[in-house]
Amino acid sequence: MNTMPRLLPVLAALAITLTLCPAHAADDDLVVVGHASVPKLDLQTLQRLYTGRVVEVGGVNLVVANGAPGSAARQRFLSQVVQLDDDRYRAYWTVRRHVGKGTPPRDLRSTAEVLDFVQSTPGAVAYLTAAELRPGLNIVARP
Repeated sequence: MNTMPRLLPVLAALAITLTLCPAHAADDDLVVVGHASVPKLDLQTLQRLYTGRVVEVGGVNLVVANGAPGSAARQRFLSQVVQLDDDRYRAYWTVRRHVGKGTPPRDLRSTAEVLDFVQSTPGAVAYLTAAELRPGLNIVARP
């Protein structure tokens, strides 16, 4: 009995799966990293941190930073976590600063700046893609 006709649909499905789910897709995943003093964070806490509604978690004062304006990681983070696009996020912070409710997270221009900021600033929190992770970083969330 020839099993080839039964295998063709299985092989076709496998080929489609491998095409649509490349091995490097995980490298694009966002990862939130923090200084060694920063505890694990959940999505709601991240939203509140990046909108200035929380500045301390577990007794640790946190200092948050964004990726470079216009970067793919920043656009994805704002969309997935804060649920705002960059223009609306900047407008949100313009109003918040105007009424005296804090200052926006600082913008970092590169992965090197993110890594330096997180490792050298107590309470620092920032995000990058999984491909940019380095050994020894404190991963505090995976949104």
